Amino acid sequence: MTLMPLTFSSSAATVAVAAATVTSSARVPVNPLVSPSVRGFVSFRLTASKLPLRSRGVVGVGGASSLAVRAMSELVQDKESVVAASTSFNDAEDTTPSELSHSRTFLDARSEEDLISGIRKETEAGRLPPNVASGMEELYWNYKNAVLSSGASRADETVVSNMSVAFDRMLLGVEDPYTFNPYHKAIREPFDYYQFVHTYIRPLIDFKNSYVGNVSIFSELEDKIRQGHNIVLISNHQSEADPAVISLLLEAQCPYIGENIKCVAGDRVITDPLCKPFSMGRNLICVYSKKHMNDDPELVDMKRKANTRSLKEMATLLRSGSQLIWIAPSGGRDRPDPSTGEWFPAHFDSSSVDNMRRLVEHSGAPGHIYPMSLLCYDIMPPPPQVEKEIGEKRLVGFHGTGLSIAPEISFSEVTADCNNPNEAKEAFSQALYNSVNEQYKTLNSAINHRRGIDASTSTVSLSQPWN
Repeated sequence: MTLMPLTFSSSAATVAVAAATVTSSARVPVNPLVSPSVRGFVSFRLTASKLPLRSRGVVGVGGASSLAVRAMSELVQDKESVVAASTSFNDAEDTTPSELSHSRTFLDARSEEDLISGIRKETEAGRLPPNVASGMEELYWNYKNAVLSSGASRADETVVSNMSVAFDRMLLGVEDPYTFNPYHKAIREPFDYYQFVHTYIRPLIDFKNSYVGNVSIFSELEDKIRQGHNIVLISNHQSEADPAVISLLLEAQCPYIGENIKCVAGDRVITDPLCKPFSMGRNLICVYSKKHMNDDPELVDMKRKANTRSLKEMATLLRSGSQLIWIAPSGGRDRPDPSTGEWFPAHFDSSSVDNMRRLVEHSGAPGHIYPMSLLCYDIMPPPPQVEKEIGEKRLVGFHGTGLSIAPEISFSEVTADCNNPNEAKEAFSQALYNSVNEQYKTLNSAINHRRGIDASTSTVSLSQPWN
């Protein structure tokens, strides 16, 4: 069985993180994720996870940004006790030589000037390739503009703090490149990349203008997963921030979903130096997208063999049960209609959908396939056209986001009147796409047309679970 355009459900460049990391002074960004003495050893889970949901930035209309900032400020004020509780010299036994010899240029940064000069310093020292350095500097200005546009209190400190950690991880990735296995488990220690991603992305989401459709179904999914069932989410794919958006919008009511979802991810988010640190914080099944399969003819055979290995890994996971897999069978991110500029879900590749269906059916565990829709392109819009080269320009924005799910779609019910397997394959794929597209229209009405909760329909009930 050939792995078809299973998509890149980015968990990497999504840049995200659990609560805007701020500081007690405009020039001193303290990073709860990183110990000042042993890099990467403060367990963020021992700190942020103990805060009430509202204090962690899971807040309502009126205070999403300000409460998150205040909560993190309180966390920073108690930073010394946190470090003492969650780090020790014994932790150093687990450090790698690369971490211990890693440059502290960005961790020691206390201002915007320190960060920008740090990029130039590391470039001159030969530790940062010029193209990576220019991408980092461009990302800094774009991220800064986006976060400042939110109007959040102490946003400038949030920018410096979050970017210092992001740059540090990018530099480490260049000094000691990380290699992803076909199935990659999110790295939570000694450095918690999962929370790092959330902290980075959270300030980009306008929670006042964000919505979740049919949140009760997500709760049902969690129950099924805990009972040993396999769940596959078939959805569109909008930006490199998609996985973080899913986790953050469900954080208040269904945090289990965000932490346990496995994303089918394209090779670009595990090879681009600016993306890799964010990908390291997600559970990934790594594949080569069909859209980029033939970019280099000499690598086609290697890519196909790699996809076969990933397919086997996925089958093994599904046989164990209790799996939650997210795939965007369009094979890449959505793009706007060139004539109207309107965004819409890219059409699904029916072979990808059918491959997933068969994997689920043959796993031996109960399985379910749900259509899910995402709207978040303004957070990190992709290039207008699909690009072959690694290292795309990364735009960043502050905007409302949306996530919706519809009830499970049954293959046997949808295809009851089909005359042959190919017709059934197309019918099932189209039924899933139609649901995703209809949910997307509801999200678009709520967010971009500012109708809010009133955009709810008979099939999509919108809410803000963080309120």
